[in-house]
Amino acid sequence: MSNKSEQPQWDSSLAFLMAMIGAAVGLGNIWRFSYVLYSNGGGAFFIPYFTAIIIMGVPFLILEYGIGFSFRKSFARILEHIKPKLEIVGWVLALLVFVVCCYYLVIVAWDLIYLVGSPFQVWGNNPGLFFSQSVGGGAELGGLERVILPSVAGVAVMWFIIWFISHRSVESGIGKASKMLIPLLFIIMAIIVAFSFTLPGHEIGLDVLLRPDWSSLTRVDIWISAFAQIIFSLSMGQAIAMTYASYLDKNARLNDYVLLVVASNSGFEIFTSFGVFSILGFMAMNAGVPIEKLITEGTSLIFIVFPTIFDAMGGIGRVLGPLFFLAILFAGITSAVGYFEPLASSLADKFRISRKKATTILCIVGFCISLCFTSGIGSYLVSIVDGFVNEFGILLIIAIQCIIFGWIYGIDHLVDILNKNSMFKVGKAWIADIKYLLPIALIIIWVWGISSLLMKMEPLEAIVGVILVVGILAGGIFLTKYNKNIPMED
Repeated sequence: MSNKSEQPQWDSSLAFLMAMIGAAVGLGNIWRFSYVLYSNGGGAFFIPYFTAIIIMGVPFLILEYGIGFSFRKSFARILEHIKPKLEIVGWVLALLVFVVCCYYLVIVAWDLIYLVGSPFQVWGNNPGLFFSQSVGGGAELGGLERVILPSVAGVAVMWFIIWFISHRSVESGIGKASKMLIPLLFIIMAIIVAFSFTLPGHEIGLDVLLRPDWSSLTRVDIWISAFAQIIFSLSMGQAIAMTYASYLDKNARLNDYVLLVVASNSGFEIFTSFGVFSILGFMAMNAGVPIEKLITEGTSLIFIVFPTIFDAMGGIGRVLGPLFFLAILFAGITSAVGYFEPLASSLADKFRISRKKATTILCIVGFCISLCFTSGIGSYLVSIVDGFVNEFGILLIIAIQCIIFGWIYGIDHLVDILNKNSMFKVGKAWIADIKYLLPIALIIIWVWGISSLLMKMEPLEAIVGVILVVGILAGGIFLTKYNKNIPMED
């Protein structure tokens, strides 16, 4: 896009759908959902899970699609249009999501290291030691002085990939990449899951995963976990959906697109969880240990438990391992592009510069921030920032968005726009959900998350939290107050 006055646009609904599915389907679908399902009542968890989709996931995404489609502006500009004093909320959210992009790409860089080394099983007989020494580091503060060079190289490669995809026009960059990577991701994961069903002991894992604990449905924390999973899994309220929807043509079937994206995301994470636990069941039987001792989430599952399992598989592990890490790479790239887009779009809009210049500057800044997570305590810092940004920042901003769009802007007139080309219609129930039910539910989840965060907070976590709050607020204030009378760049 050579001129900022040109409105970016998808060339087809397929490009938009693949980009939105790519933004939703990420690392959390692979390493988080299976653990959440297992630890929150097994098969019984599907009841609060689908309830959360109906009450929160679908309605809020419809709101995001409708707002982005109607305004066709960056998120910060949308809030400025509604009420100038609200512009800072847009910048704070865009900066928060950009921080997510910065540490998210570090995790994807770790995966790249494992992908390259998986045919040779470079982690040896001790994947935990390999990860702490050569990839993500540990929790010892003394490691802060040590730079892990493979991670630095991986981060550089990942930021180049994000720049290569994002500096182009929306369709030739994000659109083409999504249309290629998402089908490949689904094919690779289908191969992995299908193979996992042939492993001896896979039924042990599936039984442990799906065995319902109906009594868990009476616990409030199970329901909160379901709602939290939907928020994180669908990347709700992070301005990604609004930004992507602003590139749609006038004939878009907004409500129908939401249903397709939500169904694809949920189907992927449920299907993937079957494969994860089938492989864990194989390892449990092969090693003669209870499967409960293998079950974990996050980086430990991906970079320690699974390499151990691939070792136990012998030659088959040298084939399945690369496929597994390739799937994670594709999922990570498409999600990272989504995290990158809101701030890139907002900066280009604010400073009236070309998309290429905005993405280039932002990628350089992002690379420098990501380097902070490549020290000997990189994985520890990632966990700190991830918990703080998601449980404190983004959840609160999502609740604020419900109030802004539901009460200050007023969403009644969006109904006709949303229903115009859609088979699935919304009405008074949707409006009531956005204005009343969602703000209450989100604030409850936020208070629950903050309480958990504060109870386990260490001194370093408090310091990092203060730095993030001050830095993001300062950046939001600066971007809000910066002079807007800038000549448009050709």
